Formats: sequence, structure tokens, C-alpha cells
Amino acid sequence: MVRVIMGKKGSGKTKQMIEMINAAVQTEHGNVVCIEKGEKLTFDIHYQIRLVEASDYDIANYPALKGFVSGLYAGNYDITHVFIDSLTKIAGSDSGLETESFLDWLNAFSEKHNIKFTVTISDDASLASEGIKKYF
Repeated sequence: MVRVIMGKKGSGKTKQMIEMINAAVQTEHGNVVCIEKGEKLTFDIHYQIRLVEASDYDIANYPALKGFVSGLYAGNYDITHVFIDSLTKIAGSDSGLETESFLDWLNAFSEKHNIKFTVTISDDASLASEGIKKYF
């Protein structure tokens, strides 16, 4: 399952995601991971959440992010939920088609490995393509 939270900067996406992350630590029966760009969530999320700073790993595009997500899972089969804050900033792309393709891949990965993904995208939700809206 993939869920996208989309909205303009300052619309409360990250706050909503922080609440979801902290709730997940109570309800998930496996490990919870949060991928972020910049160290803005360090003091806001529960200490049991594995917080990954994407800038430390030189993720430059969606293929690199696919490999990164795959590697996270390969190293820890107990992951049950992955949160990705600011997807397009991490992947370095504002292309709607690339984002759609990545979300479709993420959904297939999710179904195959029984992992939930929650993703935030900073952009006007009314401008989202149908390929992105299906994950709202």
C-alpha cells in the first residue's frame, strides 16, 4: 500500500506525517523507517523509528532511490512501514511522469513484500496527475 500526502509548502504535510510515524511505532509489528532530506525530524519522532538522512547516501534520482529502498529491505526483512518525506527533493526530480512511475514501482514493491509506504510531495494537490491521485 502506498499513500501520498501532497500539498504546498506550509500546508501541514510533515506535521501530519510525524503524527502518523509516532502512531506507527505503537501499531506496527515490525520496524518503521523514515527517509528524509535534511535533519528536520530528529527531535519530532519516536526514538525507535529508524531515521535515514538521504543526503548521506547521494541519492540523485528515482533509480537510485529504488535501489536504496530495495537495499533497506534486503538488509532488514522486518520493515513494515517506510515513510518518505519530500519525495521529489530526495529524488531530485519534479517530473510528474517519473514520480508516477516511481510510485507505481513502490506500490508493486509494497504488495510483493507486504510493506506500507507513506510519501509526502510538496506541490499543489489539485495539479497532481491521475497517476499520482490514485495514491491519495
